[in-house]
Amino acid sequence: MTDRALAVARAGALTTVQDRGRPGHAHLGVPRSGALDRPAADLVNRLIGNAPGAAVLETTLNGCALRPRSTVTMAVTGAPCRVTVDGRPVAWGAPVRVPAGALLDVGPAVAGVRAYVGVCGGIAVEPVLGSRSTDLLSGLGPAPLADGAVLPLGRPTGTQAHVDVAPQPAPPAELVLRVTLGPRDDWFTREAVRTFVSRAYRVSPASNRIGLRMDGPAALERARPGELPSEGMVLGAVQVPPDGRPVVFLADHPTTGGYPVIAVVHASDLPAAAQAVPGTPVRFVAVRRR
Repeated sequence: MTDRALAVARAGALTTVQDRGRPGHAHLGVPRSGALDRPAADLVNRLIGNAPGAAVLETTLNGCALRPRSTVTMAVTGAPCRVTVDGRPVAWGAPVRVPAGALLDVGPAVAGVRAYVGVCGGIAVEPVLGSRSTDLLSGLGPAPLADGAVLPLGRPTGTQAHVDVAPQPAPPAELVLRVTLGPRDDWFTREAVRTFVSRAYRVSPASNRIGLRMDGPAALERARPGELPSEGMVLGAVQVPPDGRPVVFLADHPTTGGYPVIAVVHASDLPAAAQAVPGTPVRFVAVRRR
């Protein structure tokens, strides 16, 4: 094993390898996957001089701990959290030099859900269909991190940014998602559509990388009986299963589905959804159809 590697001392609740995903394979039943908060993942790569598509680690809620086998530059972005090297606090949102054998510990999120850990050279696991991303739905890509795992690192290709701190948006206190209604909003009563775009929901604890699930208010009532034949699903589709609670499809979403899609969330609003903790109020705002 080369010394260009990263040993996992603490994997955390769910830490996965992510890059910009594998779009273009929906016809094969393969989701795009990739970092849920892409701006945060892109930022961590800029800070340490990686190419924009270099693979990083995406943590969930309680971080992870990593030990490089050679001296590397690392950075942490996304959900604000305490970062230490061998127990000493270091900067969050800025490049940090981590000596060989030292322990970089990414603590629990103070706000938000997902932190992004970048290493100079990127995580160099074997790509699948052009991407190193872990896909929880299809099982493609590397398995989620486990204690004791060792990850290969690529060679540095650039110069890290020289900044004191990188500005990042705060995790949302209220998540406002702009939507274009349709294509199946006519499968719901007018009152249900009004409820969808006028009442506040809350993020359900059952949310994951596949979808952001909603709790409350009243279940959305169907105007039509029966079910649709399966049809293609896109990132940001708001599907309504039989319980009447909307689900916003995220990066690991299925490529087809038979429940009606009441609306589609604008792609630029989805990174904030990646950082919405359970209980966060959510409002869907309808915009003009295109």
